[in-house]
Amino acid sequence: MADLQSIKARFGIIGNFPALNRALEKSIQVAPTDISVLVIGESGVGKEFIPKIIHSESRRKHQPYIVVNCGAIPEGTIDSELFGHEKGAFTGATSTRKGYFEVADGGTIFLDEVGELPLQTQVRLLRVLESGEFMKVGSSQVQKTNVRIVAATNVNMMKAITDGRFREDLYYRLNTVQIDMPALRERKGDIHLLFRKFAIDFAEKYRMPELNLTDDAVSYLENYSFPGNVRQLRNLVEQMTVVEQNREINSVKLAEYIPMNANLPAVVNKNNGAGTSGDFGSEREIMYKILFDMRNDLNDLKSLTSELIKNRGNGDLSSHEKNLINRIYTPETQTANPNSLLYFENNKNHNEVHHPTIISETDDHHFNDVEDIEIEEAKPESLSLQNNEKDLIVKALEKHKGRRNRAADELGISQRTLYRKIKQYNLEE
Repeated sequence: MADLQSIKARFGIIGNFPALNRALEKSIQVAPTDISVLVIGESGVGKEFIPKIIHSESRRKHQPYIVVNCGAIPEGTIDSELFGHEKGAFTGATSTRKGYFEVADGGTIFLDEVGELPLQTQVRLLRVLESGEFMKVGSSQVQKTNVRIVAATNVNMMKAITDGRFREDLYYRLNTVQIDMPALRERKGDIHLLFRKFAIDFAEKYRMPELNLTDDAVSYLENYSFPGNVRQLRNLVEQMTVVEQNREINSVKLAEYIPMNANLPAVVNKNNGAGTSGDFGSEREIMYKILFDMRNDLNDLKSLTSELIKNRGNGDLSSHEKNLINRIYTPETQTANPNSLLYFENNKNHNEVHHPTIISETDDHHFNDVEDIEIEEAKPESLSLQNNEKDLIVKALEKHKGRRNRAADELGISQRTLYRKIKQYNLEE
């Protein structure tokens, strides 16, 4: 069995971060067995090295090793790609085709982005894991295969299971052994080492002088979160190797490529180390929560307004009611939303609208001056095509003082159509 340093040298893996070393050591330990492995980590951390190490250190190393990107294969064809199909099984199936599980018999299959598999395909995969059996698309004949499966994902699998997007039984069959790959932002001490390795590689590839970092540039990189992880760093070094004339790079120059104000915090779910999704799956969910909170505020406001109408002018308000008005009608909200629902009128005969005064616990006299409260609700706009069409015709005729030829041109219809519409809506003068 190879040791850790020889594995790093063979596969070009740079870094001494403890979590990275633990992931590599775990790979070496499970390689001689045939148990399934699930690699967890963010996109760009180098998950693809783990199945290569496992295959190279296993008894299957002389057999096929196939990489399948589950997220890149269309849902309609992934079953055919994995398990094969018979001639005539579907439109375009002009001949019998072997799938990856048949081709890789005796070897290893790496299922990258396994969290993107359709549910129907997950059922087929579960059968392969449990019994080694599968059927081609369009066939009723059961075939056997002896394949070692290593899967990887950057999806929060627990959330995917809860949402019904991934089968729980398949997850536990794949996750016999879990290997966690750390994000680059956690490996601060390895960032400069990786930069130097990439700088040497690209200087040799493009036959250009090697890039060097100043001390402030090293510090800048170590404080950047690298949402794209090692892949992002590699692309950064390649770009700068080709573009930059000055081979000494400082923090000012780095800021032109990766500005710190674009270094947004990553939302990381710590549950089982699986994935990077936070409590909000998307910005849409965040907006839903904001709108839900606003609706609750409006409902509270309606209840409070009803009480005020009943007790108008008595100044008989509870502490909760005063706090609610203060919370909803702060000076900032009045500035941001001048068309608020509540209007306080000092005099019914005046049209002047005054914004409500912020109420304190001792300011009961403010409500003694309130003579009336109105709630203005926006009337729903009519969506009737007939009503809108009639209104447009009336406006066009008024605009052109009854001249139907000009009104027809304005409306973009023929005079004959206009005459018919006038008769239909009884608009004859």
